[in-house]
Amino acid sequence: MNKTYACIMAGGSGERFWPLSRVSKPKHLVRLLTERTMLEETARRVEQALPSSQIFVLTNEAQLAGCRAALPHLKKHQFIAEPAKRDTAPACALGTALVRNLDPDTVVVFLPADALIKDSKTFAAQLKKASALAMKHETIVAFGIRPHHASTRFGYLESGKVLKESSKSCPFFEVKRFVEKPDEARAKKYLKSGKYFWNAGIFLWKTGTFLQEAKRLTPELATFIENFPKSKWDRYLKEKFPKLPKISVDYAIMEKAASVTMSEARFDWDDLGSWTALPAHMAKDTRGNTLRGAVTTHDSHNNIAISGKRVIALCGVSDLIVVETEDAILVCHRDAAEQIKQLQPNLPGHTR
Repeated sequence: MNKTYACIMAGGSGERFWPLSRVSKPKHLVRLLTERTMLEETARRVEQALPSSQIFVLTNEAQLAGCRAALPHLKKHQFIAEPAKRDTAPACALGTALVRNLDPDTVVVFLPADALIKDSKTFAAQLKKASALAMKHETIVAFGIRPHHASTRFGYLESGKVLKESSKSCPFFEVKRFVEKPDEARAKKYLKSGKYFWNAGIFLWKTGTFLQEAKRLTPELATFIENFPKSKWDRYLKEKFPKLPKISVDYAIMEKAASVTMSEARFDWDDLGSWTALPAHMAKDTRGNTLRGAVTTHDSHNNIAISGKRVIALCGVSDLIVVETEDAILVCHRDAAEQIKQLQPNLPGHTR
Protein backbone atom coordinates (compact mmCIF):
# COMPACT_ATOMS: atom_id res chain seq x y z
CA MET A 1 0.00 0.00 0.00
CA ASN A 2 3.02 2.31 -0.21
CA LYS A 3 1.71 3.32 -3.66
CA THR A 4 -1.76 4.21 -2.38
CA TYR A 5 -3.09 7.49 -1.01
CA ALA A 6 -6.48 8.17 0.55
CA CYS A 7 -8.74 11.19 0.23
CA ILE A 8 -11.43 11.40 2.88
CA MET A 9 -14.34 13.51 1.66
CA ALA A 10 -15.43 15.53 4.68
CA GLY A 11 -17.46 18.42 3.31
CA GLY A 12 -21.04 17.21 3.77
CA SER A 13 -23.63 19.19 5.68
CA GLY A 14 -25.32 16.33 7.56
CA GLU A 15 -28.67 18.09 7.43
CA ARG A 16 -30.69 15.02 8.37
CA PHE A 17 -29.03 15.00 11.81
CA TRP A 18 -30.11 18.51 12.75
CA PRO A 19 -29.99 19.93 15.42
CA LEU A 20 -26.93 17.98 16.60
CA SER A 21 -25.33 18.40 13.17
CA ARG A 22 -24.76 21.91 11.78
CA VAL A 23 -23.03 23.51 8.79
CA SER A 24 -19.82 24.10 10.74
CA LYS A 25 -20.11 20.86 12.71
CA PRO A 26 -21.80 18.26 10.50
CA LYS A 27 -22.36 14.57 11.13
CA HIS A 28 -18.73 13.55 10.55
CA LEU A 29 -17.56 15.97 13.27
CA VAL A 30 -20.12 14.76 15.81
CA ARG A 31 -19.62 11.96 18.34
CA LEU A 32 -22.72 9.98 17.46
CA LEU A 33 -21.93 6.44 18.56
CA THR A 34 -18.45 6.46 20.12
CA GLU A 35 -16.09 8.86 21.87
CA ARG A 36 -14.52 9.60 18.49
CA THR A 37 -15.98 11.68 15.70
CA MET A 38 -16.92 9.77 12.57
CA LEU A 39 -14.08 11.51 10.71
CA GLU A 40 -11.58 10.20 13.26
CA GLU A 41 -13.08 6.71 13.07
CA THR A 42 -12.71 6.81 9.28
CA ALA A 43 -9.10 8.00 9.41
CA ARG A 44 -8.12 5.38 12.01
CA ARG A 45 -9.71 2.70 9.85
CA VAL A 46 -7.75 3.81 6.78
CA GLU A 47 -4.56 3.92 8.83
CA GLN A 48 -4.80 0.16 9.25
CA ALA A 49 -4.05 -0.10 5.53
CA LEU A 50 -1.67 2.79 4.83
CA PRO A 51 0.45 5.39 6.65
CA SER A 52 -1.28 8.45 8.05
CA SER A 53 1.11 10.60 6.01
CA GLN A 54 -0.68 9.35 2.88
CA ILE A 55 -4.10 10.65 3.89
CA PHE A 56 -5.72 13.87 2.70
CA VAL A 57 -8.93 15.34 4.09
CA LEU A 58 -11.02 17.26 1.56
CA THR A 59 -13.34 19.67 3.36
CA ASN A 60 -14.45 23.33 3.20
CA GLU A 61 -13.57 26.53 5.01
CA ALA A 62 -16.47 26.24 7.48
CA GLN A 63 -15.33 22.80 8.62
CA LEU A 64 -11.54 23.13 8.25
CA ALA A 65 -10.86 23.94 11.91
CA GLY A 66 -13.15 21.15 13.10
CA CYS A 67 -11.46 18.59 10.85
CA ARG A 68 -8.01 19.60 12.06
CA ALA A 69 -9.16 19.37 15.67
CA ALA A 70 -10.56 15.88 15.08
CA LEU A 71 -7.28 14.67 13.53
CA PRO A 72 -4.48 16.55 15.32
CA HIS A 73 -1.91 13.92 14.32
CA LEU A 74 -2.20 14.90 10.65
CA LYS A 75 -0.19 17.82 9.33
CA LYS A 76 -1.62 21.11 8.12
CA HIS A 77 -0.99 20.40 4.43
CA GLN A 78 -3.07 17.22 4.63
CA PHE A 79 -6.27 19.26 4.99
CA ILE A 80 -7.57 20.97 1.86
CA ALA A 81 -10.52 23.36 1.97
CA GLU A 82 -12.48 23.41 -1.27
CA PRO A 83 -13.31 27.06 -2.08
CA ALA A 84 -16.77 26.20 -3.43
CA LYS A 85 -19.32 23.38 -3.17
CA ARG A 86 -19.05 21.57 -6.50
CA ASP A 87 -20.10 17.96 -5.67
CA THR A 88 -17.98 14.82 -5.79
CA ALA A 89 -16.54 14.88 -9.34
CA PRO A 90 -14.53 18.10 -8.81
CA ALA A 91 -13.53 16.83 -5.35
CA CYS A 92 -12.20 13.64 -6.93
CA ALA A 93 -10.36 15.69 -9.57
CA LEU A 94 -8.77 17.76 -6.80
CA GLY A 95 -7.65 14.71 -4.85
CA THR A 96 -6.35 13.02 -7.99
CA ALA A 97 -4.36 16.15 -8.92
CA LEU A 98 -2.78 16.37 -5.46
CA VAL A 99 -1.75 12.71 -5.45
CA ARG A 100 -0.60 12.79 -9.09
CA ASN A 101 1.83 15.58 -8.23
CA LEU A 102 3.30 13.44 -5.47
CA ASP A 103 3.53 10.29 -7.59
CA PRO A 104 2.07 9.97 -11.10
CA ASP A 105 2.06 6.17 -10.86
CA THR A 106 -0.06 5.52 -7.81
CA VAL A 107 -3.57 4.64 -6.65
CA VAL A 108 -5.91 6.96 -4.80
CA VAL A 109 -8.95 5.87 -2.80
CA PHE A 110 -11.85 8.23 -2.13
CA LEU A 111 -14.20 7.53 0.74
CA PRO A 112 -16.84 9.42 2.73
CA ALA A 113 -16.02 10.62 6.23
CA ASP A 114 -19.35 9.61 7.73
CA ALA A 115 -19.94 5.93 6.93
CA LEU A 116 -20.04 3.48 9.83
CA ILE A 117 -17.79 0.43 9.44
CA LYS A 118 -17.02 -1.56 12.59
CA ASP A 119 -14.93 -4.34 11.07
CA SER A 120 -11.83 -2.27 10.40
CA LYS A 121 -9.58 -5.31 9.93
CA THR A 122 -11.60 -6.72 7.03
CA PHE A 123 -12.01 -3.25 5.54
CA ALA A 124 -8.24 -2.70 5.55
CA ALA A 125 -7.57 -6.13 4.03
CA GLN A 126 -10.05 -5.54 1.20
CA LEU A 127 -8.75 -2.04 0.61
CA LYS A 128 -5.28 -3.46 0.04
CA LYS A 129 -6.57 -6.04 -2.45
CA ALA A 130 -8.69 -3.47 -4.27
CA SER A 131 -5.67 -1.16 -4.49
CA ALA A 132 -3.55 -3.95 -5.99
CA LEU A 133 -6.25 -4.60 -8.58
CA ALA A 134 -6.54 -0.91 -9.48
CA MET A 135 -2.76 -0.71 -9.85
CA LYS A 136 -2.65 -3.77 -12.10
CA HIS A 137 -5.52 -2.89 -14.44
CA GLU A 138 -6.86 0.22 -16.14
CA THR A 139 -10.10 0.04 -14.18
CA ILE A 140 -12.01 2.00 -11.60
CA VAL A 141 -12.86 -0.02 -8.49
CA ALA A 142 -16.05 0.62 -6.51
CA PHE A 143 -17.14 -1.08 -3.31
CA GLY A 144 -20.60 -2.63 -3.35
CA ILE A 145 -22.72 -3.62 -0.37
CA ARG A 146 -24.94 -6.69 -0.70
CA PRO A 147 -28.42 -5.34 0.14
CA HIS A 148 -30.39 -6.82 3.01
CA HIS A 149 -33.60 -4.98 2.18
CA ALA A 150 -35.15 -3.22 -0.81
CA SER A 151 -33.83 0.28 -0.15
CA THR A 152 -34.81 3.24 -2.30
CA ARG A 153 -32.16 5.45 -0.64
CA PHE A 154 -29.11 4.19 -2.53
CA GLY A 155 -27.82 3.93 -6.05
CA TYR A 156 -27.09 0.37 -7.15
CA LEU A 157 -24.33 -1.46 -9.03
CA GLU A 158 -25.35 -4.33 -11.31
CA SER A 159 -22.69 -7.03 -11.13
CA GLY A 160 -21.44 -8.95 -14.15
CA LYS A 161 -18.94 -11.77 -14.47
CA VAL A 162 -16.53 -12.71 -11.70
CA LEU A 163 -12.92 -11.61 -12.21
CA LYS A 164 -10.04 -14.08 -11.96
CA GLU A 165 -8.55 -12.03 -9.09
CA SER A 166 -11.70 -12.71 -7.07
CA SER A 167 -11.52 -14.69 -3.83
CA LYS A 168 -13.92 -15.70 -1.09
CA SER A 169 -12.54 -13.00 1.19
CA CYS A 170 -12.58 -10.33 -1.53
CA PRO A 171 -14.93 -11.00 -4.48
CA PHE A 172 -14.44 -8.89 -7.62
CA PHE A 173 -17.05 -8.48 -10.38
CA GLU A 174 -17.30 -6.51 -13.57
CA VAL A 175 -19.86 -3.71 -13.20
CA LYS A 176 -22.47 -3.93 -15.96
CA ARG A 177 -24.11 -0.63 -15.09
CA PHE A 178 -24.86 1.96 -12.42
CA VAL A 179 -28.51 2.37 -11.46
CA GLU A 180 -29.95 5.49 -9.87
CA LYS A 181 -32.07 5.32 -6.73
CA PRO A 182 -35.00 3.06 -7.71
CA ASP A 183 -38.64 3.09 -6.69
CA GLU A 184 -39.78 0.43 -4.22
CA ALA A 185 -40.99 -2.05 -6.84
CA ARG A 186 -37.72 -1.95 -8.74
CA ALA A 187 -35.69 -2.13 -5.53
CA LYS A 188 -37.52 -5.35 -4.64
CA LYS A 189 -36.60 -6.81 -8.03
CA TYR A 190 -32.97 -5.85 -7.50
CA LEU A 191 -32.95 -7.51 -4.09
CA LYS A 192 -34.53 -10.70 -5.39
CA SER A 193 -32.11 -11.00 -8.33
CA GLY A 194 -29.02 -11.10 -6.11
CA LYS A 195 -27.05 -9.27 -8.81
CA TYR A 196 -27.44 -5.72 -7.53
CA PHE A 197 -25.42 -4.05 -4.78
CA TRP A 198 -25.67 -0.74 -2.97
CA ASN A 199 -23.09 1.79 -4.10
CA ALA A 200 -21.03 2.53 -0.97
CA GLY A 201 -19.36 5.61 -2.45
CA ILE A 202 -15.86 4.18 -1.93
CA PHE A 203 -13.79 4.39 -5.14
CA LEU A 204 -10.20 3.61 -6.18
CA TRP A 205 -8.25 4.33 -9.33
CA LYS A 206 -4.78 5.00 -10.64
CA THR A 207 -4.36 8.71 -11.17
CA GLY A 208 -3.65 8.05 -14.85
CA THR A 209 -6.80 5.95 -15.26
CA PHE A 210 -8.99 8.72 -13.87
CA LEU A 211 -7.22 11.33 -15.99
CA GLN A 212 -7.81 9.38 -19.19
CA GLU A 213 -11.48 8.89 -18.38
CA ALA A 214 -11.83 12.58 -17.54
CA LYS A 215 -10.25 13.54 -20.88
CA ARG A 216 -12.83 11.44 -22.66
CA LEU A 217 -15.90 12.22 -20.56
CA THR A 218 -15.43 15.52 -18.70
CA PRO A 219 -12.52 17.47 -20.23
CA GLU A 220 -12.81 20.34 -17.74
CA LEU A 221 -11.77 17.97 -14.95
CA ALA A 222 -8.82 16.67 -16.99
CA THR A 223 -7.58 20.20 -17.72
CA PHE A 224 -7.84 21.06 -14.02
CA ILE A 225 -5.75 18.00 -13.10
CA GLU A 226 -3.08 18.49 -15.79
CA ASN A 227 -2.57 22.17 -14.99
CA PHE A 228 -2.57 21.77 -11.22
CA PRO A 229 0.65 23.35 -9.89
CA LYS A 230 3.17 21.20 -8.04
CA SER A 231 3.55 23.84 -5.34
CA LYS A 232 1.91 27.08 -4.22
CA TRP A 233 -1.41 25.99 -5.70
CA ASP A 234 -3.73 27.96 -3.38
CA ARG A 235 -4.43 30.68 -5.94
CA TYR A 236 -5.00 28.14 -8.72
CA LEU A 237 -7.49 26.24 -6.55
CA LYS A 238 -9.43 29.39 -5.65
CA GLU A 239 -9.59 30.55 -9.27
CA LYS A 240 -10.25 27.29 -11.11
CA PHE A 241 -12.15 25.01 -8.72
CA PRO A 242 -15.36 27.11 -8.49
CA LYS A 243 -15.58 27.04 -12.31
CA LEU A 244 -15.64 23.24 -12.53
CA PRO A 245 -19.00 21.63 -13.37
CA LYS A 246 -21.15 20.86 -10.34
CA ILE A 247 -21.70 17.15 -10.85
CA SER A 248 -21.29 13.88 -9.00
CA VAL A 249 -18.47 11.52 -9.92
CA ASP A 250 -21.09 8.86 -10.68
CA TYR A 251 -22.63 10.98 -13.44
CA ALA A 252 -19.40 12.52 -14.69
CA ILE A 253 -17.17 9.45 -14.81
CA MET A 254 -18.36 6.19 -13.27
CA GLU A 255 -21.50 5.52 -15.29
CA LYS A 256 -19.67 5.92 -18.63
CA ALA A 257 -16.19 4.68 -17.73
CA ALA A 258 -14.61 2.07 -20.02
CA SER A 259 -14.02 -0.35 -17.14
CA VAL A 260 -15.47 -0.44 -13.64
CA THR A 261 -14.87 -3.27 -11.18
CA MET A 262 -16.87 -3.91 -8.04
CA SER A 263 -15.38 -5.29 -4.85
CA GLU A 264 -18.14 -6.86 -2.77
CA ALA A 265 -17.69 -5.65 0.80
CA ARG A 266 -17.14 -8.39 3.35
CA PHE A 267 -17.26 -5.78 6.12
CA ASP A 268 -20.31 -4.24 7.75
CA TRP A 269 -21.48 -0.86 6.45
CA ASP A 270 -24.09 1.75 7.29
CA ASP A 271 -24.25 5.25 5.87
CA LEU A 272 -26.20 6.48 8.93
CA GLY A 273 -28.48 8.46 6.70
CA SER A 274 -30.87 9.74 9.38
CA TRP A 275 -31.77 9.54 13.07
CA THR A 276 -33.68 6.30 12.46
CA ALA A 277 -30.38 4.53 11.73
CA LEU A 278 -29.23 4.85 15.35
CA PRO A 279 -31.36 2.09 16.97
CA ALA A 280 -29.47 -0.56 14.99
CA HIS A 281 -26.25 0.49 16.74
CA MET A 282 -27.42 1.57 20.21
CA ALA A 283 -29.02 -0.29 23.09
CA LYS A 284 -32.81 -0.16 23.48
CA ASP A 285 -34.85 -0.30 26.64
CA THR A 286 -37.60 -2.88 27.20
CA ARG A 287 -40.10 -0.74 25.30
CA GLY A 288 -37.92 -0.29 22.23
CA ASN A 289 -36.78 3.24 23.05
CA THR A 290 -33.29 4.34 22.00
CA LEU A 291 -32.12 6.84 24.59
CA ARG A 292 -28.99 8.88 25.30
CA GLY A 293 -28.41 11.43 28.01
CA ALA A 294 -30.95 12.58 30.59
CA VAL A 295 -34.15 10.96 29.30
CA THR A 296 -37.07 9.70 31.41
CA THR A 297 -39.97 7.74 29.94
CA HIS A 298 -43.40 6.54 31.01
CA ASP A 299 -45.64 4.37 28.86
CA SER A 300 -43.65 5.38 25.78
CA HIS A 301 -42.57 3.09 22.97
CA ASN A 302 -40.19 3.00 20.00
CA ASN A 303 -38.86 6.52 20.47
CA ILE A 304 -35.41 7.96 19.79
CA ALA A 305 -34.41 10.60 22.33
CA ILE A 306 -31.03 12.35 22.57
CA SER A 307 -30.48 14.82 25.42
CA GLY A 308 -27.60 17.27 25.60
CA LYS A 309 -27.99 19.04 28.94
CA ARG A 310 -31.67 19.32 29.77
CA VAL A 311 -33.99 16.47 30.79
CA ILE A 312 -36.26 15.01 28.13
CA ALA A 313 -39.45 13.47 29.57
CA LEU A 314 -41.53 11.24 27.31
CA CYS A 315 -45.03 10.34 28.53
CA GLY A 316 -47.51 8.24 26.58
CA VAL A 317 -45.90 8.81 23.18
CA SER A 318 -44.57 6.49 20.49
CA ASP A 319 -42.45 6.63 17.34
CA LEU A 320 -40.98 10.07 18.00
CA ILE A 321 -37.51 11.51 17.48
CA VAL A 322 -36.65 14.08 20.15
CA VAL A 323 -33.22 15.74 20.12
CA GLU A 324 -32.21 18.49 22.54
CA THR A 325 -29.18 20.76 22.09
CA GLU A 326 -28.11 24.03 23.66
CA ASP A 327 -30.09 26.20 21.25
CA ALA A 328 -32.67 23.94 19.62
CA ILE A 329 -35.13 21.08 20.16
CA LEU A 330 -36.30 18.74 17.43
CA VAL A 331 -39.59 16.85 17.75
CA CYS A 332 -40.27 14.67 14.73
CA HIS A 333 -42.24 11.53 13.91
CA ARG A 334 -39.95 8.67 12.93
CA ASP A 335 -41.72 8.38 9.58
CA ALA A 336 -40.75 11.99 8.80
CA ALA A 337 -37.03 11.60 9.55
CA GLU A 338 -36.05 12.00 5.90
CA GLN A 339 -37.90 15.34 5.78
CA ILE A 340 -35.64 17.04 8.33
CA LYS A 341 -33.46 18.18 5.45
CA GLN A 342 -36.44 20.06 3.99
CA LEU A 343 -36.93 21.77 7.34
CA GLN A 344 -33.58 23.57 7.03
CA PRO A 345 -34.65 26.58 4.88
CA ASN A 346 -37.29 27.52 7.45
CA LEU A 347 -34.90 27.66 10.39
CA PRO A 348 -33.66 30.94 11.86
CA GLY A 349 -30.08 31.61 10.79
CA HIS A 350 -28.63 31.25 14.29
CA THR A 351 -29.79 27.62 14.54
CA ARG A 352 -28.15 26.43 11.30
